[in-house]
Amino acid sequence: MPMTNYERIVEKISKLSNTEKSEVERLIEAKRARLSGLISKEGAAQIVAAELGINFDNQKLKIEELLPGMKKVNVIGKIINLYPIRTFKTKKGDEGKVANLVIADETSNIKIVLWDTKDISLIESGELTEGKTIEIINGSMRDNEVHLSSFSEIKLLEIDIENVKTEKNFKIEKIEKIKKGESVKIRAFITQSFDVKFFYVCPNCGKKVIKEGNFFICNEHGNVPAERRALISLVLDDGTGAIRAVAFQENVEKLGLNIENESNLINQRQELLGKEFIFYGSIKENKLFNNLEMNIESIEEVNLDNLILELEKNEN
Repeated sequence: MPMTNYERIVEKISKLSNTEKSEVERLIEAKRARLSGLISKEGAAQIVAAELGINFDNQKLKIEELLPGMKKVNVIGKIINLYPIRTFKTKKGDEGKVANLVIADETSNIKIVLWDTKDISLIESGELTEGKTIEIINGSMRDNEVHLSSFSEIKLLEIDIENVKTEKNFKIEKIEKIKKGESVKIRAFITQSFDVKFFYVCPNCGKKVIKEGNFFICNEHGNVPAERRALISLVLDDGTGAIRAVAFQENVEKLGLNIENESNLINQRQELLGKEFIFYGSIKENKLFNNLEMNIESIEEVNLDNLILELEKNEN
């Protein structure tokens, strides 16, 4: 059975500090106990590593080993997704650019955010394309993303990484323990559901459009035949805590809601209460309500046979 992210970190600390794994784990648990369990095992491991004189800066790590808060991150991966460059206005009124891409290796995948014009120019010139392997030098972890600044560097490598992990990693977690930036899988009941909201997006870029009279206007593509999308807000509870969550279009339908039958949506929403599902998603901070919120990326019905197999797998 492959090692978990935590086990990899413990092994690395053990080797670099010449300390037995059991002793490293004891120090980590002691650190968590002193902090009343308010920190994850991985976070406590980083503190213990620092106390033992271990610095992960400038070490080439696998993607699975990257943790929020790491500085001077060096990592190699194959580009599996490349998104359009976006422009924005700075506080001074100047125009800035930002670009996102996803790299993967055999352990996991991660989003890379480019802010510097020299890095973005590699996309504009066609040097960075999907399928190419790159080395990230001196990046920094913000939540679960690697951000590059003017002090960072991207190197194109003439190698290929086989068997890259393209699917997203979701950590099985209890609601009371989830943290901002995590991608999690939770099994929970729906205890509240709010009105289904509808909005319209551009069929070309997927961005929201503005309705002007009988027309829909996209900032990038002008007058477009907009596509209608739905979203619903929920409150999920797994017995350890509750969290607000948002589901869009496809996942609204996976809940069993017929969004074409708007007149019956109130009754359909009521039928959701008390139902249990498995939710996959990313944890964000809702600045309006100053709390954590789950952006639902996928929903599964609870399958008891699969749960039993998963429990048996974890026991082994």
